Amino acid sequence: MSGISGVGYSSYADYGRFASGRQIQSAADGPAELAIIQKQDAQIRGYDAGTRNIGTAQDLLKVSDGAMAGITDYLQRIRELGVQASNSALLSDSDLEDIQMEIDQLKQGISDIASNTNFNRKNLLDGSYNSLHVAANADGSGMELAMSDATLQALGIVDFDVTKEFSLDTIDRALEKVGSGRSSMGAQSNALEYAYNYNTNTVLNTTASKSRLEDLDFPAAISEQKKKQTLQEYAMFMQVRRQQDEMNRMHRLFM
Repeated sequence: MSGISGVGYSSYADYGRFASGRQIQSAADGPAELAIIQKQDAQIRGYDAGTRNIGTAQDLLKVSDGAMAGITDYLQRIRELGVQASNSALLSDSDLEDIQMEIDQLKQGISDIASNTNFNRKNLLDGSYNSLHVAANADGSGMELAMSDATLQALGIVDFDVTKEFSLDTIDRALEKVGSGRSSMGAQSNALEYAYNYNTNTVLNTTASKSRLEDLDFPAAISEQKKKQTLQEYAMFMQVRRQQDEMNRMHRLFM
């Protein structure tokens, strides 16, 4: 009966594999394979988390870039007003004061954007953070996002006043700084896109490798199961045959 029990036990284990779709369900099914599968699973999960982090970082950069675009519009208007104020032959002191009033409002708008632009409660443009770490890789490493400081002080336009002696170079330098910051964000966004593609490709290939070790080959498993069932039926038949032979022998002895 022990042979029959052994065959039956093996069949139950096979049914468990069919139900889960996995040929490695415990260390007993393949200690070496299980160790590799666990490492690959950790790598896959790490890269999946890194990919999500990359997506979040790209959203952050989009928020920053949108805000910097608004600051650019304000600066362009300030420069336009500065050119207008340079026409001193036709403008009175009162006209210059009116122009400066609008410039002050525009500067306040820039200050508000720099102070209020945030992502997940992190201020992005007020100089609070020089850089932000993006854990793009499976081991938590990644890249640093360089953040721009778009405050009036950083742009050098706090004291820009057309009612006094001024230079449009001040606004041009501010525009150049904002443009440089936006270019940096664009380059960083591209780098994140490359990292995203790398993670996606790595997860795809690692998952395929893990699947070859872990997933059940159904055609081969079904064939093996049929073979075991045949052997089980044959073993049961032989056991019944032996029992019948023993009964016949005992019957002849006592006749």
